[in-house]
Order: sequence, then C-alpha cells, then structure tokens
Amino acid sequence: METPADLRFKDDEPRIHPTAELKGCRLGRHVAIGERVVLREVTVGDYSYFERHAEAIYTTIGKFCSIASNTRINALEHPVERLTTHKVSYRPNEYFRYLGVDGEFRERRRGKAVTIGNDVWIGHGAVIMPGVTVGNGAVIGANSVVTRDVDPFEIVAGVPARRLRPRFPREIIDRIEALAWWDWPQERLFEAIPDMQRLPIEEFLDRWS
Repeated sequence: METPADLRFKDDEPRIHPTAELKGCRLGRHVAIGERVVLREVTVGDYSYFERHAEAIYTTIGKFCSIASNTRINALEHPVERLTTHKVSYRPNEYFRYLGVDGEFRERRRGKAVTIGNDVWIGHGAVIMPGVTVGNGAVIGANSVVTRDVDPFEIVAGVPARRLRPRFPREIIDRIEALAWWDWPQERLFEAIPDMQRLPIEEFLDRWS
C-alpha cells in the first residue's frame, strides 16, 4: 500500500519521443529524449535530457545534464588521410554488395569517445568534437564548437570555444564538487529543491554540506 510520502515521486522510467532513434544506449532514471533525437552507443545519466533534433555517438553523459536542440556530441570524423573523405571508403555497404563496414575505422571513432560530466548545460546548436571531456557544472554557449577539454564549472563559447569565466569562485566550485549533490537519493533532493530555489549558493552549501 502506498504511503503519502511515495506520492512525492513520479515514475522514473525514461521518456523517449516516438520519433527518436536509439541504438546501443543505456538510459538512467527520469531521462527524457526529445523529438528526432539520434543516439548511438550513448550512456545517459539520471535526469539528463535531450531536446529535439540533437545527436550523439560514442558518448558518456552524467546526471542532470541539459542538452539543447540541434546539438551534436562527438561530431562525425572523416578519414582525411585517404583518397576520399566520403563514406564510400568506410561504409561501402551502403552502395555495393559484398563490401562491409570498415571495422577498423569504426573502432578508431569509438576510441575518441566524448565524456560529459554532471550538471552540464550544452546550448542550442553546440558541437562537441571527438575525444573531448567536459567537466561537471560546465556551460557550453549556443553554436559553439568545442575542440578541447572544458574544466568543471567553466563557461565557454565561440568557434572554437574559449573560456569566458567560471560559474563560481574556486572555493565554491570545490565545495560543490565535494557535495556531489547529483548523487543524492531522491528523498534528499526533494527536500533540498526549495533551498536551491531561494538561497544564495554559499548559504545553500552551508546548510547542506
């Protein structure tokens, strides 16, 4: 029999739009995948969501990430050292019989996986290039092209993306990382949300650390 406390929490099954295409993915609790999102071999942490028309491949995404529309995580690499960059050389099966996918090139792509931390906001139209790691709490500006690693709680933007500023002073960043609120059980998270809404960051950390 349910108790009143149980009614605080909604169903934690992932929500996947019927037009989304997923292959070889693992989705956490409360994950939401929007319209026409395409994911290939992607792990998505609890509460993270993709807005419409986003794409990702060979990527691990943490919890509580906000991924805007038209983003591309781990943008496709082409073999520039070959005679042609066209996929006819690595996916000839799309055009010819008896010629299969170039497994060596596929493994090369898998070897350049992208890692996104927890509580990362990736703005509209941003592109994350192969092999990049984005730290916890980072913000990627709209239409940015991220070609190098992004430190935790940094705000970056531009083409290529450059550091604008940290979200918080170093002391606050260290305290948030130590708190690791993204790993809290839902009961503690439920209780903390009103304070997230109304308290300055220092007061929140004082109360919940």
